[in-house]
Amino acid sequence: MPGRSGSVATAYDRLAEAIRDQILAGELRPGDRLPTEPEMSSRFKVSRSTAREALRALASQGFVTIRRGVAGGVFVAPPDPEQVSETLQNSLVRLTAGTHVSIAALLEMRELLEVPAAEMAALRHTTQEISAIRQALFDPDQVDPATVFTSNRDFHIAVLRAAHNPMIEMVVEPIFAVIKERLLRDRAPERFWHQVDADHREILGHLEARDQAGAREAARAHLRYLTRTYKRIDRELNPGD
Repeated sequence: MPGRSGSVATAYDRLAEAIRDQILAGELRPGDRLPTEPEMSSRFKVSRSTAREALRALASQGFVTIRRGVAGGVFVAPPDPEQVSETLQNSLVRLTAGTHVSIAALLEMRELLEVPAAEMAALRHTTQEISAIRQALFDPDQVDPATVFTSNRDFHIAVLRAAHNPMIEMVVEPIFAVIKERLLRDRAPERFWHQVDADHREILGHLEARDQAGAREAARAHLRYLTRTYKRIDRELNPGD
């Protein structure tokens, strides 16, 4: 029987997929206890070793936790945003390394998410969050290539957090990592970080003033500048694409 990847699925793959589907459908909820290996073996008509391997696979993917001891067992794990973000990042790295997802598509996704997030941040931010955004600013005349991208990322992440929607941060942060790895490193053009700094300060000013429209348009202009720059770098790195 072919698996979702198109390869022939093993018995434990099929069992793991069946349980995973139940978790994703909400039929099994975080904290629910799964059947024991003997119970699972009897219910699904598989060997105990197959049941054991299926549970190990689900545990490695973060869907279940295995507890030892008298009160132990296998339980549906609560969602882990960090693990979800890491999984997404790994998937994006693989997709952009081939022809499935272009850098342009990732950049477009950033704009779709970060522009409304800036508008929300203008309305929802706290004093502490504005302070975190301000602390992420950097001096473009003293840029350290080893740390400047981290400061740039920290600024964007701080704005996303001020929007008070953790789903946006969870999706956008892996895109930052792919862009850094694929494009920036030491390839930023001259005066690039000066423009980035100027854009960041403009966005911050609108956020401090709780100017939603201004924050939205400043974020849009900034992201479009980044998109033009990153696309140019991508063409230089991949002239035949």
